[in-house]
Amino acid sequence: MHIWALGVGIVLVGEFMGWNFAVEKGGMYGALIAAWVVGLLYTTIVMINSEITSTMPAAGGQYAQAKHTVGPLMAFNVGLYLTLAYTMLEAANANVLSYLLTTLANLMGSSESLSPYPFAVLAILVLAWLNYRGVFATLSVNFVITGFAFLTIIVLFVGVQGWNPGAELHLAGLAGGDSNGLPYGWLGVIAAFQFGMWYYLGIEGTAQAAEECRSAPRSIPIGSMAGMMTLIIAATITWYVCASLLPWQYLGTAITPLFDAARVAGGGALVILLLIGTLFATLASANGCINDASRAWFAMARDRYLPEWFGAVHPRYHTPFRAIVFLVPVAIAFALLPVLLNKPTLLGTIITFSILSGLLMYAFMVPNFVRFRRLWPIGSITRGYVLPLHPGSYSAGVVVAGRAVTLVGVSS
Repeated sequence: MHIWALGVGIVLVGEFMGWNFAVEKGGMYGALIAAWVVGLLYTTIVMINSEITSTMPAAGGQYAQAKHTVGPLMAFNVGLYLTLAYTMLEAANANVLSYLLTTLANLMGSSESLSPYPFAVLAILVLAWLNYRGVFATLSVNFVITGFAFLTIIVLFVGVQGWNPGAELHLAGLAGGDSNGLPYGWLGVIAAFQFGMWYYLGIEGTAQAAEECRSAPRSIPIGSMAGMMTLIIAATITWYVCASLLPWQYLGTAITPLFDAARVAGGGALVILLLIGTLFATLASANGCINDASRAWFAMARDRYLPEWFGAVHPRYHTPFRAIVFLVPVAIAFALLPVLLNKPTLLGTIITFSILSGLLMYAFMVPNFVRFRRLWPIGSITRGYVLPLHPGSYSAGVVVAGRAVTLVGVSS
């Protein structure tokens, strides 16, 4: 339950925003193809993660894997990728959360112009305090708010009668009759890959909680696989509802597409529900990012790649409290950087670097798995999970990860 909440909680915000830029790049069908092809990459990553982590459960996740299979230099780099990816994503989530809170204030009739940045700082501080107090409380909160956010997607689908072509949906546009299916051909599909990642980006973070699981060989594979299935279902429903309700030109540039779809469908209760769902998804993502970034930083310090002072565990709450506290001002700095430098576009740059850090880690995970299998063949050690279809499954992951890294690098 808690592993599912950690993995899905970090990612689910991508169903509420971000993915829709794939529509601008590749059209309605291009976005769907990108979502499913990138889903293949993440399914491979989750399966690789499940086998290695269930065998060597340790804080740091992919960092711990690199330490055992490749060596200290690769481990240090992977640890930095993890910390940067999650810290910058946390800062971006805090910015989005502040925007949503100001939107909620306006919907409730507030006439004053509110600055969103105090909300961003407050969100980071409150979530860091929650992580400081214990992982059980952190992931229990994540389970509740993630479950609610996922249910809002289902409620929207039911509310617009997504199975009924005669209801609110406009399925003629979906079928490509308005030249919105593949407006830029297959080149647009390839360009949409980087935004298709938003549906799943961060699901590999389940490995960070392995050391604190009661039974990692069982919990990590089950929680990760259940999380991946949840995300694929949510991604397909999200695409279907938004693509059916919103014009593709607008959908490709919208900030909060699911919320906008609820507004188009009408009904005050549905609009408020989707706004709260978006808020909860953003909170869950930021909460999970703090958990994962602090574990990676803590693990590197415990192995003395960083000052050992950061490797302390709280005597009462059993959390890496110094790593959590240290990363708070870093996340706040990233969150406030666009306003301090008066460059709003920096937020997009921060998000891009977060994605690029994650992709660099994904590119490492496949050769790391090959080496893991060579060092410890099947039958040599006990495994909680075994990757099926070896080596075809991870070969597909190599192709998709390499293509995505290239595209993100070119676009940034």
